[in-house]
Amino acid sequence: MSEHDMDAIVGRATEQVNLLEEALAGLQSITARASSESDQVTAEVDGNGTLTGLWMDDSISSLDARTLAAMITSTTQEAARLATEQRTRVMTALQDGFGNV
Repeated sequence: MSEHDMDAIVGRATEQVNLLEEALAGLQSITARASSESDQVTAEVDGNGTLTGLWMDDSISSLDARTLAAMITSTTQEAARLATEQRTRVMTALQDGFGNV
């Protein structure tokens, strides 16, 4: 194997490591927020879909418990869906990058 071949192998490996580092940084920085249609509930999740924030307007006091629970659940699910979309974009970019290296 020539020195040129070794340089090419090392160059490709370095590019792949850089792509992985970018993807990891991208995955770690994912956050998504969603608000209910009435804007009474806002939920924030991280890239794993873990709830990291929940805000509720004072007007929720007029809601019954079932309505509020459904609003919290659906809003949190929407935030998780948005985070999944972001995660998918990061992973697609990683896969595309590996295809080009």
